[in-house]
Amino acid sequence: MYKIDNHIRTEGFDGLKVHRLTQTESLEVLLISLEKDAIFPEHSSPKDAHLLVLEGDIDFRINKHNYRLMEQQYFNFPKDEIHWVKAHKNSKFLIIR
Repeated sequence: MYKIDNHIRTEGFDGLKVHRLTQTESLEVLLISLEKDAIFPEHSSPKDAHLLVLEGDIDFRINKHNYRLMEQQYFNFPKDEIHWVKAHKNSKFLIIR
């Protein structure tokens, strides 16, 4: 019934990695790991989403605007908008949608 998952702590940096931590009918939490200088290519979210930077330093590009996000910063964005992410150093962040 109760479970401890160490995936956030143990996930390494090798390009782009996406790991689903949990998913229910109403919620999905993704762990994104980006190696320094790696890019998460253009895509959109099927739901309004929340991004929480766990470690690192990323550029989040959406709607012709660039947002520099660092450790412990939070950002939200709407569904169906094309965006992409670039890591300035090894980075991990959560997508909650």
